[in-house]
Amino acid sequence: MWWAQLLNNIVALLGNGSGGGGSSYESIATVTAAGGETSFTFSSIPSTYKSLQIRGIVRNTNASTGWTGLKVQPNNATSTYADHRLSGNGTTVSASNGPGRAYGLVDNTVPRDGNTASVFGAAIIDVIDYASTSKAKTFRNLTGVDINGTGIVNLTSFLWTDTTAISSIVLSPETDAFKAGTTFALYGIKG
Repeated sequence: MWWAQLLNNIVALLGNGSGGGGSSYESIATVTAAGGETSFTFSSIPSTYKSLQIRGIVRNTNASTGWTGLKVQPNNATSTYADHRLSGNGTTVSASNGPGRAYGLVDNTVPRDGNTASVFGAAIIDVIDYASTSKAKTFRNLTGVDINGTGIVNLTSFLWTDTTAISSIVLSPETDAFKAGTTFALYGIKG
C-alpha cells in the first residue's frame, strides 16, 4: 500500500543511528486493530536498545470529518508532558507549544471516519534514550495525513518529565476508538 512505502521512504531519509534506518532496527511487536479498540499497549519492552521507534497507520471511528491526535503514555503515566508543534498544510505553516497534559500528544495525526473511506494517517515516533534512568524522555514525531488534497504534515515533539526507564507504552486516540486496520509496529534501535 502507498502508506507503507511512504513510511519506508521517511525512515530511509532519517539515516542510521538513533533516528536511523537500515539494519539498525529490530522488530519488537506489531498490533493491528480489529476495530473499536480504545488503546494498545506495548509492554515488557526490553531495555537493550539505544532508542525505540513506533511506526503507525491510524484511523478513528468518529463519524465526523477532519482529524484528531494520538495520545502516548510511557508506563501508562499521567505525569506532566510538554509538547511543541510545527505543522504545514501546503499553504500555511504554524508553530506552537502545548500546555502540560497528563499524556503526550502526537497532534493532527488520526483521520476521523467521516473522511474518504480507507484514508489513514501515518506516524513515526522516535523515543530517545528510553531506558535511561538519569534523564527525562524525548519523543520526536513525524506525522501526516492527506484527505483528497486536504492534509497536514507535522513535526512535533514532547518531553515526558520523568527519569524512569520506559518498559511499556500505551497508544490511544484522543477521542473515540481505533478503526479496523489501524496498525502500530514497535522497533528497537541498536546503539
